[in-house]
Amino acid sequence: MLLKGLDIPFEVITLPDIDESFPAHLKESEVANYLSEQKAKAYQKLLNKNTIVITADTIVWFNNQVLNKPADREDAIQMLQKLSNQMHTVYTGVSITGYEKQTTFCSKTKVWFRELKLEDIEYYVDHYKPFDKAGAYGAQEWIGYVAIRKIEGSYFNVMGLPVQQLYSELEQFLLNYL
Repeated sequence: MLLKGLDIPFEVITLPDIDESFPAHLKESEVANYLSEQKAKAYQKLLNKNTIVITADTIVWFNNQVLNKPADREDAIQMLQKLSNQMHTVYTGVSITGYEKQTTFCSKTKVWFRELKLEDIEYYVDHYKPFDKAGAYGAQEWIGYVAIRKIEGSYFNVMGLPVQQLYSELEQFLLNYL
């Protein structure tokens, strides 16, 4: 868990699955921010003056569309074939929500994949089963080691949480919140 690396005490509270659909007119960072804020709403009843909730959602943006979590093996293979030898953008929307205040920000990272052979894609999908990952891959897994040619922006953002930016935003939030 990336949040552990910040040495901030926290508790993980998991609610039932949250609807990850979004209005069709939203683009790029708007989608990630919208989904992060939707997740924050689900925790609204748990908030009190001593509680802060951090929610996040990561999307992969490619060819003017969102590559969601793959539905199945074939969908994952098709997504990775699209990303092969291409650049895509990873957006993570993060919401910091207190009892009376919320701030949302977005981190953007460009990722370039080398050309991937079908056998490599199938190996990754069959062994790592990336069905819970936007764009059908995890940068911290085997595919990240062999496919990512270049990253412009936060590596941790590609993993799902821009921890450096979160730390800075959390500092500002707490200064204004307390």
